[in-house]
Amino acid sequence: MSPALIADELIAARYQMALSLGFHIVLSCFGVAFPAMIYVVHRRGLRQGDDEALALAKKWGKASAVLFAVGAVSGTILSFEMGLLWPGLMSTYGDVIGLPFALEGVAFFLEAIFIGIYLYGWGRLRPEVHLRTLIPIMASGLFGTFCIISVNAWMNAPSGFTLLPDGTVTDVDPLGAMFNDALWPQFAHMWVATFVVTGFLVAAVYAVGMLRGRRDRSHRLGFTVPFVFAAIAALCQPLIGHWAGTRLDTQQPSKLAAMELATETETNAPVVIGGVLVDGEVRGGVEIPKLASLLAGNSFDTEIVGFDRIPDDEEPPANVVHVAFQTMIAAGTIMIGIAAWWVWRRRRHGADAVFDSAWFLRAAVAAGPIAVLALQAGWVTTEVGRQPWIVYRVMRVDEAVTGNAGIWISLAVMVVVYTSMTVVASRVLLGMARRWRDEPTVDLPTPYGPGSDLVRSGTSS
Repeated sequence: MSPALIADELIAARYQMALSLGFHIVLSCFGVAFPAMIYVVHRRGLRQGDDEALALAKKWGKASAVLFAVGAVSGTILSFEMGLLWPGLMSTYGDVIGLPFALEGVAFFLEAIFIGIYLYGWGRLRPEVHLRTLIPIMASGLFGTFCIISVNAWMNAPSGFTLLPDGTVTDVDPLGAMFNDALWPQFAHMWVATFVVTGFLVAAVYAVGMLRGRRDRSHRLGFTVPFVFAAIAALCQPLIGHWAGTRLDTQQPSKLAAMELATETETNAPVVIGGVLVDGEVRGGVEIPKLASLLAGNSFDTEIVGFDRIPDDEEPPANVVHVAFQTMIAAGTIMIGIAAWWVWRRRRHGADAVFDSAWFLRAAVAAGPIAVLALQAGWVTTEVGRQPWIVYRVMRVDEAVTGNAGIWISLAVMVVVYTSMTVVASRVLLGMARRWRDEPTVDLPTPYGPGSDLVRSGTSS
């Protein structure tokens, strides 16, 4: 295959992987964070005899099943794409990173099983036992995310193998690869992000309803629980992000240089807000002196490696990384501001006063897509910032891509598939929402029916 054709297929493979990851990553957030929110409202319903909370838990359980089903399809597509689009990576390092993929599959099946048990268990399991079925759902989602993030972290900080001069991989240590240097900060950053995205998106749905006049208690509860999760997570995220970033100055200096548009190696390096790199010079940016060094290494004396010390063929697309990174920061700042607004209104005017402000509710609606924007921008920073390596300083992307033609065709097919899944899932969820509006009370079977002694005691006989 000619170099031009390889480059063309590489672009198509990148677009297809970006599409698949960008679609699946949002759904995976619901798989991790939504069960915890369901647990809170379900437990409230049992402990306080709150029939509306139980009804909300049942509705959310059904919605989570729909999202899980769509996520299962997109996740399966991704697993095939890893081998079909990047055979060079999987054939060479499959033994190194195979363990977390296998464990993620186990976590996926466990989550699917217990989601089915939870949905089937209404009125069939004792209330406390039914509530506890959410625990393995939460644990499975968390562990599955941990496994997948460990693979991505390994791509940023490869370990657990020895690479011989002829390219042979020996001395494979799957646990050493799985528990690499980038794992814990990257996992923590993603785990907290799942609560930001899920919480703000779910709260946005109820904020829309309240803007349309539905101010009933179910809407207030449906807004408050996910919004609190998201607000707390949004406030924690900058600290975790700082922790994740402190490894870059020594372990991935090219990514840090792109994030900060560092053209020259220096200490006391500034943070550049805005701006683009044109012909090796930063144009249109505003500098905050010394801040980049302080953030990267907790010291003004931290050296930030610039592009002057990075080979030209190892430089990532600086403008893409810089804009994505700053988009993530800006989106995070906006979400923190919305969370702070909510706290201020509650303390100043009371718990119900937040729902009386149309401007706040509009901001809460906007927080949903802003959270998704922050998530996608963060992943662009991570993935594009590693370029041109698929495994940092070990394997380049063009060495891993498939040599088969026709990737543009499969990309077109994937666009149709993901569009169709989005339309179908949206229609199903909207149809469920319409039925719930027409029938405000969800049929809670015995022992969950309104006024049930079992519900009010939270116990079973």
